[in-house]
Amino acid sequence: MIVLKTERELKIMRDAGRVAATALKLAGAAVEPGVSTWEIDRVARRYIEGQGAKPTFLGYGGYPATACVSVNNVVIHGIPSKKKIVKEGDIVSIDVGATYEGFVGDNAYTFPCGKVGPEAQCLMDTTREALAAGIKAAVPGARLGDIGSAVQRYAEARGYSVVRDYVGHGVGARMHEDPSVPNYGTPGRGVRLLPGMTIAIEPMVNQGTAEVRTLVDGWTTVTADGKLSAHFENSIAITPGGPVILTNAD
Repeated sequence: MIVLKTERELKIMRDAGRVAATALKLAGAAVEPGVSTWEIDRVARRYIEGQGAKPTFLGYGGYPATACVSVNNVVIHGIPSKKKIVKEGDIVSIDVGATYEGFVGDNAYTFPCGKVGPEAQCLMDTTREALAAGIKAAVPGARLGDIGSAVQRYAEARGYSVVRDYVGHGVGARMHEDPSVPNYGTPGRGVRLLPGMTIAIEPMVNQGTAEVRTLVDGWTTVTADGKLSAHFENSIAITPGGPVILTNAD
């Protein structure tokens, strides 16, 4: 069941989104050669808890950390570790959520570690721009297929593949609400977008094949061919005036 949010609930979601977005920004600033992914996670957790919020991911389905910190060919759900050290040229996808006054903000961004190669930079730029294309399509009266199609067309036109095994989702009082929000689709198909809907759009774009596999820890998901992957996400609200980004640090 899709839950439409009231103006009061949207205000709280903006606050939750600000906490999540600022935590993401601070975690990204910690990405530098020699830092561990555990240290990056600690930065996010310290900020979220300091704001009187809760790390949404921590304990969710047994997940052991505040953030997912996924390096290079790790698509999503990279578990932070003191043993995983980030090095110059890596790309680091950080996904973090914050729960504040009963509502969730969920966002992700792929950060470069120092100077990265042109292929990695192009992948990051394309994924970020594909997210922007998806958000632009999220207007009242459109359908979910319009969002997915916009993301898919943008990424595939530049020679990349869109992960299909994992998709975006509704967000609100729970991190995962209806509807599912695929990063692929057919224009004019799917659920109609209505004011009050709140969704997380999150393209996961691969340099090579769209196929992924999950490692034995049950969480870490990597590209099947070992090539790079990037991940960007915003929580947004559908409003009469168009889409509004809720996960905004400013």
